[in-house]
Amino acid sequence: MRRRHYGLVASFVLMVIAPLVVTMWYLYTVSLDQYASRIGFSVQKEEVGSAVEILGGITELSGSSSSDTDILYEFIQSQQMVREVNDRLDLAAIYQQEGDPVFALASGKPSIEALVAYWHRMVHVSYDSSSKLIEVVVRAFSAEEAHAISQAIYDASSEMINELSAIAREDTTAYAREELDGAIAQLKEARRAMTDFRSRTQIVDPQADVQGRMGLVNTLQGQLAEALIDLDLLRQGATAEDDPRVVQARKRVEVIRDRIADERARFGEGGGGSSELEDYSRLVAQFEDLAVDVKFAEESYVSARGAYDAAVAEAQRKSRYLASYVAPTMPETPEYPQRGVISLLVGVGLFLFWSVATMIFYALRDRK
Repeated sequence: MRRRHYGLVASFVLMVIAPLVVTMWYLYTVSLDQYASRIGFSVQKEEVGSAVEILGGITELSGSSSSDTDILYEFIQSQQMVREVNDRLDLAAIYQQEGDPVFALASGKPSIEALVAYWHRMVHVSYDSSSKLIEVVVRAFSAEEAHAISQAIYDASSEMINELSAIAREDTTAYAREELDGAIAQLKEARRAMTDFRSRTQIVDPQADVQGRMGLVNTLQGQLAEALIDLDLLRQGATAEDDPRVVQARKRVEVIRDRIADERARFGEGGGGSSELEDYSRLVAQFEDLAVDVKFAEESYVSARGAYDAAVAEAQRKSRYLASYVAPTMPETPEYPQRGVISLLVGVGLFLFWSVATMIFYALRDRK
C-alpha cells in the first residue's frame, strides 16, 4: 500500500465509519422508543330520497365527496388542527422528552410554528385520491399518548365536517329565508296599512257599511210608504186637516223624509267620524286596494313559507359525516425510530458522499 492508500482508508474511516458508528450508538442507546397509532376515515355525503322518491324506488345513499375529503386532508396538516389538539392535550408536554434531543421536541415553550413543524415530523397523513380514503399515522413516546392524539385528530376532524355540513345547510336555506323574511315584512306592512285605514275612517268594511246604510234607507222608505198610506186613509175618512191625527201623520211623514234625506246626504260624505269629507266611492276604492295588497301579501307569505320548508327539508336530507374504517388503534410495540433503516440510509449516504469526494479529489490532483 502506498501513502495515498493510507489516506484513502483514513478518510473512509473518518467520513463513513465514524459517523455511522456514532449514529448507530445514538439510535440504539440514546433514542427513545416511539409508538404509532393509526386511524383511517373518509368523508361521506349521504342523500336520503324524499318520500316520493322512496315510493318510486329512487334513492341515493353514501356518495363520497371528494372536495370535502381534500379539505379534510389539508386541515389535518394545518396550524388550526395543531392548535386544537394542543388545546386538548398539551403537545409540548407530550413531545418534550429528556435525553433525546434529536427526536424529541426542543425544551422550553415552543411557538405554534415550532409545533406545526414538529407535527409534520410525528404525524404522517396519506391520501388515496382514487378511493378518497385518508390514513393518519401518529407517533408518540408512549402508546397511550399516541392513541390520545389519534382520537383528538378524529374528534377535531368530525367537528370540522359537521361545521361544513351546517354551513352547507345554511347556504341552502339562506335564499329561501330571505324570501320568507321579505314576505313577512310585506304582509305586516299591508296589514298595518289596513289597520291605519280602519282607525282613520272608523269603518271596518266600507262595502258592508254601504250595504248597511242602503238597508237603512230601504227600511225608511218602507216606513215612509206606510206613513203615506196612513195619512191618505185619514184624509179619505173626511178628517179635517187640523185634526191631531192628521197633523201627527204629516209630522211622521216629514220626519221619515228628513231622515231619508240625511242618510242620503251622509252617504255622499266621509264616513264614521272622519275629519275630512271624502267621497264614499274613494273610500271603497282605497279599501279594495288595501284588501288586494293584503291578499297578495298573504299569498306571497304562504308561497315563501312553503319554499322555505321545502329548502329546510332538502337540506336535512343531505348530510356529511366522517366515516371511520380504522378506529384509533392502541399500539403495543414501538415501531419507531426505525433504527435499522436509518442506519442503512445513513451508511449509504455517507459512502456515496465519501465516494464523490474521493473522485473529486483525484480528479483535481490529476489535473495538476
